[in-house]
Amino acid sequence: MKLSTEILNEFILESKTIIKMSTNLLEKVEGEMVQAPKLQDYGNYVDRIMGGAKSIAVMASPGHAVNLVSDYAALCKIVGYKASQINNNEQFYDICVALLQDATENLESLLDNLDKSPEDLKATISSTFLDRLRWVSKKFSSEYHSSVGSAGAGGKSLEQNEIDNLMKKMGF
Repeated sequence: MKLSTEILNEFILESKTIIKMSTNLLEKVEGEMVQAPKLQDYGNYVDRIMGGAKSIAVMASPGHAVNLVSDYAALCKIVGYKASQINNNEQFYDICVALLQDATENLESLLDNLDKSPEDLKATISSTFLDRLRWVSKKFSSEYHSSVGSAGAGGKSLEQNEIDNLMKKMGF
């Protein structure tokens, strides 16, 4: 099966709508730690992009950039879900929201350039952003879950290094 231009363009269009929703949400919760639970919605939004990318990736060549978009959206989702649980550290919350804003801009840029190679796209993501992502990852303790809900309620609590493992998979 071959990935058609029409399917790819539909995915990009739908993803850009989700990006706008995500950006609006992040602007509303910025500086408002009491709004942290709304970052679950952010996680759900980017999960839709991730799922769409994974679905169309089966039609694309293994080296297609849509695979990078899928993994990148997974990173955004994990940080969004974990940040939605912050309730006692306003500074860390603000850092996470700012990181998600940058990540969302990066995600939009990746979507705009799906005709390029994954290597070319990876080069557009700044090392400063990646360093910030690693720092945030290390600050999330095991009490932060990477999916909606808590571990006791059927949520998924993955290993602490899950963000690092996904970044390694992506070649960062």
